[in-house]
Amino acid sequence: MTTIASVDASLIRIPLSRPWGAAVTSVGVIATHLRRSDGAEGWGFSWTPQIGAEAVLALLRHDIAPAAIGRPAEPGVAWQGLWEHVHEAGGGGVTTIALAGLDLALWDAAARAAGVGVSEFIGRRRESTRVYGSGVNLHYPLDELVAQVQRWVRRGFSAVKVKVGKPDVAEDLDRLRAVRAVLGPGRGLMIDANQRWDLDRATASLEVLGEVGPAWIEEPLRADDIDGHAELARRLAGGAGTPIAVGENLHTGYRFAEVLRRGAAQIVQPNIVRVGGITPLRRIAAIAEDAGAELHPHLLPELSGQLALTLPGRVADPWVEDVEDAGFAELGALRDPCPVEIVEGRLREVAHVGLGIRFAAAASS
Repeated sequence: MTTIASVDASLIRIPLSRPWGAAVTSVGVIATHLRRSDGAEGWGFSWTPQIGAEAVLALLRHDIAPAAIGRPAEPGVAWQGLWEHVHEAGGGGVTTIALAGLDLALWDAAARAAGVGVSEFIGRRRESTRVYGSGVNLHYPLDELVAQVQRWVRRGFSAVKVKVGKPDVAEDLDRLRAVRAVLGPGRGLMIDANQRWDLDRATASLEVLGEVGPAWIEEPLRADDIDGHAELARRLAGGAGTPIAVGENLHTGYRFAEVLRRGAAQIVQPNIVRVGGITPLRRIAAIAEDAGAELHPHLLPELSGQLALTLPGRVADPWVEDVEDAGFAELGALRDPCPVEIVEGRLREVAHVGLGIRFAAAASS
């Protein structure tokens, strides 16, 4: 049996060319390197924009790596036992983010050993997938927001996502009217409140913003308020009917299953790193398919795009999110050419083995 022989981790701080806010000027990547007992190597990573990178690094070095040595190196086999091992520190959050660094490296090693990319190793269901333009843009002045949407249209995106949650919903509406004017009626417009509203404010705001025909409202309430999302879904079903999307801040398959069982969302958006890697993402995809829910992976198109090619599409083909000025390749963070390309609003793979994601340098930590 091939086992895990060693796991190393190091912290990289990647400066953002356009800050996501006054306090978010870089993102933290914890790069992982794994060696198997048969000599095969794999590279993975954990990721967190601002909070917790040092904690993730410590968890990987001091708890996950020692516990992983000697366990089976076949992708997916060790995940459950390691999750149970670190569960004392929390069922999700820092623990699952850290586990992703190991899980991704295991999948990378297996695909590299087979001489193929991860999507081919898993089994592709499509050769390309849809991409929408996205940005952290609530703080943009209106002219900058409009210019950003114009850039997305020129790049051929058929849908875009814009942040909402201004103190006065009338300002949100003015901004979305300007965005809709650029998009026209044929392109999709998603909106994202980033957990800024309470139930009554969400209800009232969506009655107003329904004018622009949102394709979905993302995280209208605190992510863990399942009761609130279920009640909001009930209210919206009798009015504007805007679908609710959640998932970037959910961390386990149990929580995704509960959200869907309660009717709290119609769309789920797992972040591959935050849920713990490819292994749990595939479980969540099966849960969503069984529930008849759409699944669109959150952020990280270099990674999410590859996995989107393998996901079931019985309900809807996946959308991949491309945040402007935030791609690892755009930021000069990758050691190798980017494993995916986005042309005219479609993502395709570029020839590579494994995940094709190795980082150029690591800060000493």
